[in-house]
Amino acid sequence: MRIEKKATLISTTVAFVLVTFKLTVGIISGSVAVLASAIDSLLDMVVSTFNYYALHNAEKEPDEYFNFGRRKLEPLAAVIEGTIISLSALFILYEAVSRLVKGSVIERLDLSIGVMVVSIVITALLVVFLQIVARKTGNMVIKADALHYKTDLLSNGAVLLSLGLIYFTDYDFIDPLLGIAIAVYMIYSAFPLIKEGILMLLDAALDAESVAKIHGVLNTQLDINGYHDLRTRRSGSDIYMSVHLVFSISTSLYDAHQVGDRIELAIKNLFPQSNVHALIHLDPYDDSEGEYLD
Repeated sequence: MRIEKKATLISTTVAFVLVTFKLTVGIISGSVAVLASAIDSLLDMVVSTFNYYALHNAEKEPDEYFNFGRRKLEPLAAVIEGTIISLSALFILYEAVSRLVKGSVIERLDLSIGVMVVSIVITALLVVFLQIVARKTGNMVIKADALHYKTDLLSNGAVLLSLGLIYFTDYDFIDPLLGIAIAVYMIYSAFPLIKEGILMLLDAALDAESVAKIHGVLNTQLDINGYHDLRTRRSGSDIYMSVHLVFSISTSLYDAHQVGDRIELAIKNLFPQSNVHALIHLDPYDDSEGEYLD
């Protein structure tokens, strides 16, 4: 089993444990902040389960129906995860405002503080693990999961802080105010996740730095007269690119093919964490009318 899939299974298990603790304590204590954290953990469990499904299917080989594979499931999972985060944030926002208007009193404050301390420790360990996997694999789904649990870690810390303040001051209105702050932060953190996933689904080009690296390789090739129509896109952890190389009309197909293979290998070495699919066209003359695509 790939380490990415193992990571999603671990995330799902951790989320299940956390949601059980938080939901139980949240109901007993009546804390909107703890309940908000419990709902977030419940969604974490659902999302991590979906992420496992997405990774399981994304790694399937191309077939007659999906000639380029199913890597788009990874950005689709990221968009769904970001959307779920945003929707849960809106619910938390509604609940917090409602509690703020009506007023609420937290029962069993010590129990609430205890469950949040345990949650912070467990979530911190999970974030470290997911970040290690994300750096090692470059997988977008794992990066999204790591970001999600990192926001959970911050929100859990904020919840613990608010509960501590309530414990020492008896100002119960701090609880719904924090719920509002958590909801706003969740929406803020979900936006770049949704944006990146949508851009990948729309086949947006690689970032400017990555494209510049490819240009750097192409510009140093002495065996070609030029190049044009460089196009790039990312699908999950795979990179797709195509380019037209311009040769002298006297260059043999064999020699041109050798040069193309060497350039393809050089470009693949630029992205060791990704599977690069390079489509290189060998042109015997420049048919681009001098227009290079940067």
